[in-house]
Amino acid sequence: MATETVEVLIEGGKATAAPPLGPAMGPLGVNIGEIVENINKKTSAFKGMQVPVKVVVDTDTKGYEIEIGTPPASSLIKKEAGVEKGAANPKTDKVAELKIEQIIKIAKMKETGLLGKTLKEKVKEIIGTCNSIGILVEGVPAFEAIGLVNEGKFDKEIKEEKTELSAEELKELEEEKKKLAEEMKERREEFLTKAKEIVNSMAGKESGEIKAKLTEAEIPVEIMKEVMPEEEKPAEEGEPAAESEKPAEEGEKSES
Repeated sequence: MATETVEVLIEGGKATAAPPLGPAMGPLGVNIGEIVENINKKTSAFKGMQVPVKVVVDTDTKGYEIEIGTPPASSLIKKEAGVEKGAANPKTDKVAELKIEQIIKIAKMKETGLLGKTLKEKVKEIIGTCNSIGILVEGVPAFEAIGLVNEGKFDKEIKEEKTELSAEELKELEEEKKKLAEEMKERREEFLTKAKEIVNSMAGKESGEIKAKLTEAEIPVEIMKEVMPEEEKPAEEGEPAAESEKPAEEGEKSES
């Protein structure tokens, strides 16, 4: 089977028969209007974003396949949530919240890159990724949201493929993000205070013992690194050893 591949970058939902797509597809004898329509359907969720598109054409049958490239799910989630990075400690910290409509939108964006066969299964995959970066879904932790999907709470939205939010809903999400940021800051201060108390109470103890106590108290790793006392550094090459580390002399040498 002889094939020709055309790769272009287009704005989501706005492909046309004009350059760069039209001139590249024209010589292949395919239905450009149909291809444009299918590309726009597949990229409609990427409005405002540049999307890599690959069209593989069978030059004999004039059949074709359209492949839509997308960023990683975690990147799409963070973009949709309006945050630059996920939580350093997602088990305790949450950086933002998404509505089910936004999850559906991302699932449609990643349509060809997910394992699920149905949109509902793909929605659960995206929610699972939210869990790993500290994003709430419909006000609850991601693992709880997956349970709600299983119970059918969002079947209507998923069936209708609803992806739009009202201005009021978007405003609420912004307010929630600010609230979560304040809570995360307060929680960090609490962990820091607790960690310092533990370190001070174990002054002189082995670092491994201190670290074990901090772990037992569920202190986040980044705070552990901040409060752990610096271990004694070995003398650098060419640097004299401390007095206690000097080897004992076998005997006094007579002066010449």
